[in-house]
Amino acid sequence: MSLNDSVALVTGASAGIGEATAHALAREGADVALAARRQDRLEAIAGEIESEFDVGTLVVPTDVRDEAAVEAMVEATVDEFGRLDVLVNNAGLGVGGDVEAATTEQYRLMMETNVDGVFFATRAALPHLRETEGNLVVVGSFAGQYPRPGNPIYAATKWWVRGFAHSLEGQVGTEGIGVTVVNPTEVRTEFGNEEGAAFQERFEPGEMTEPAEVADAVAFAAAQDRSTVHEIDLYRRDKLEGW
Repeated sequence: MSLNDSVALVTGASAGIGEATAHALAREGADVALAARRQDRLEAIAGEIESEFDVGTLVVPTDVRDEAAVEAMVEATVDEFGRLDVLVNNAGLGVGGDVEAATTEQYRLMMETNVDGVFFATRAALPHLRETEGNLVVVGSFAGQYPRPGNPIYAATKWWVRGFAHSLEGQVGTEGIGVTVVNPTEVRTEFGNEEGAAFQERFEPGEMTEPAEVADAVAFAAAQDRSTVHEIDLYRRDKLEGW
């Protein structure tokens, strides 16, 4: 299992799990394409990676809701590095909470980002992953396994992502493509709860799962060259208290 001489593309790479994942994949020897909407953040992260690891980087500003932009993102990565071995579908958000109070715009924003974005990127990457017998890793959620009364729409998108990934695994596994879902509970990132408070502001280091822990799980799955890591659950140790 090695990522040396591999090429990885990470969506949502401008912060949190995506940023940590880009570092983790580079640490293991992969060239990394970083995609998100915030170009300045991507460029800063790419600079850090290049100075710390002897790998190449590519900044690809992309809104995953834009089908054409996603296709261009994948093609730019292959044009730059000549191949694609790993796609990490990480971009996602969880606005709103209460169904009756949720606006149509909030609903569509979540669906277009968490569902459409995963589909667009996966569809565009599959021909290249088939050529390299590579790995597709999807960042799911605890909310995609169990009901989340605080945000049913977000939970539904993660149930979709998980079902899509596992069904796709059955479809493309015979072609040598690995598909993995990584399910964290709350992670100390810019991502917030239903009240909008960012977890990294509400919790001190060590009080919940850190982005680097999720990134290590992603890197482990991405480095497989024969077997498929079907699913990794990464739960905060007290998550199931009282269940």
